Amino acid sequence: MAKMMEPRFKLSRSLGVNIYGHPKAMQRAGKTAGRASKKLSSYGLQLLEKQKLRAYYGVLEKQFVIYVEKAMKASGLSGEALIQSLECRLDNMVYRMGFASSIREARQMVNHGHILVNGKKVDRPSYPIQVDDAVALRERSQKIEKYLSNLKNTTINFDYIETDVSSFTGRLLRIPNREEIPVEVNEQLVIEFYSKK
Repeated sequence: MAKMMEPRFKLSRSLGVNIYGHPKAMQRAGKTAGRASKKLSSYGLQLLEKQKLRAYYGVLEKQFVIYVEKAMKASGLSGEALIQSLECRLDNMVYRMGFASSIREARQMVNHGHILVNGKKVDRPSYPIQVDDAVALRERSQKIEKYLSNLKNTTINFDYIETDVSSFTGRLLRIPNREEIPVEVNEQLVIEFYSKK
C-alpha cells in the first residue's frame, strides 16, 4: 500500500502548521521556519495550500487529483466539496470518532481489518462514509488496550459525528459544514492550482 513517508514533524515545520496535532511537532520551528513564512508568488501559495491539505489527510498526489476532479464537477463550491469528501474518508472518520490517536494510526487500523462499516469489515482507508453509516471497532479488537484508551480518553467532539463508547461505534450524522472541519487551509487556492493545469 502506498503511503506518505515524509518525516511528520519536519513536514509540519516546513508547511508552517501543525498538521498532525502533536504537541512536539513545531518545537524546533523558528519564527522564520518553513515555506509559509516566506513571501510566495500566487503559484507558490496555491502549491503550499495543496501540500498542506494533502498532508492533513495523508493522501498521495494521484489519489488527491481524483478528489479534486470530482469536486470540480460537484454543485456548489468546489473547494468545500473537496474538503468534505476528504473529511468523510473512513480513516479520517475513525480518527475523528476517537478510535485512533492520529490519522496514521486510523489508517493502520483500517488496513489491518479492525474496523467495520455497517457490520462489514472494510480495509480500504479511502472508503467514503455516507450519512448514517455505522463505523465500529470489531469485537475482537475491542480488547486491545490501545484502542480502548483512545476511545475513553478522547476529548474532541464534533456535531456531525456521534460516538458511543459503550458499544464501540460511531456514526456520521450529516455532511459537515466547512467551518466545522478543523483543517487550516484555503481550499479554494487548491482548486485554483489544479484549474490552471
